Amino acid sequence: MIILRLGLGFPCCKSLILQNKNSKGFNLCANVKVNYAVCSKNLSRRAIPSKPNAIVKKENIKQTGKREHHLWKKRDSAGSGQKALNLVRIVSALPNEKEAVYEALDKWIAWETEFPLIAAAKALKILQKRNQWLRVIQVGKWMLSKGQGLTMGTYDTLLLAFDMDKRVDEAETFWNMIVHTHTRSVSKRLFSRIIALYDHHHMTEKIIEVFADMEELGVKPDEDTVTRVAHAFQNLGDEDKQKLVLQKYLNNWKYIHFNGERVKVKRDA
Repeated sequence: MIILRLGLGFPCCKSLILQNKNSKGFNLCANVKVNYAVCSKNLSRRAIPSKPNAIVKKENIKQTGKREHHLWKKRDSAGSGQKALNLVRIVSALPNEKEAVYEALDKWIAWETEFPLIAAAKALKILQKRNQWLRVIQVGKWMLSKGQGLTMGTYDTLLLAFDMDKRVDEAETFWNMIVHTHTRSVSKRLFSRIIALYDHHHMTEKIIEVFADMEELGVKPDEDTVTRVAHAFQNLGDEDKQKLVLQKYLNNWKYIHFNGERVKVKRDA
């Protein structure tokens, strides 16, 4: 009988009994009844195969991780496109009466657990592409009456609809509400939109008033707005302020398309 030192996976286990020495080497005892090697310093145990050539297979256990829930994840917009088209079909078939339109829109959301804001916003874009400006105004006002769509994008769409439908007075009232509510957060895009509206309807003094608000709030105008403001000063006969605006805000360089490429060139004096 010979003592062979083996660890069997445990650093503190040191020996295993072998017998039946022959010319081919040592064989494990065939009548070993102990099926586990127990470590005195470690309560865990490891199985010893009953046959020398036996292979112990480990079961593959799948570990399921916890599902992560993100608060920033967008709302499920499944079916919002079909809902938007359904809304467009509903309002397009209605007469031009506020009560009839609002009643139909209320029925449209009657069975919704929450306001279908994504579908309503898509419907506004579809109506805008179809140049149905009256319907854009009706749906937009209805959304605002429900406390929904209070975003710069909705405001911009409504101002454009007022402009195209020639509702300057409503646009001015709506603009004053926006400035009063979002004084420090009115975007450059909205300033450009209202100045373009006043320019389309030849309201020169209103352009100057809005431009003064832009300078007071530190909003830098874009190139189209600068051109409209300079043209307004020119119409008022104030060429000094016209030149001052152009020198202050208009870039000395501009981009043009030449041979299919966008090229930067120096602006004419």
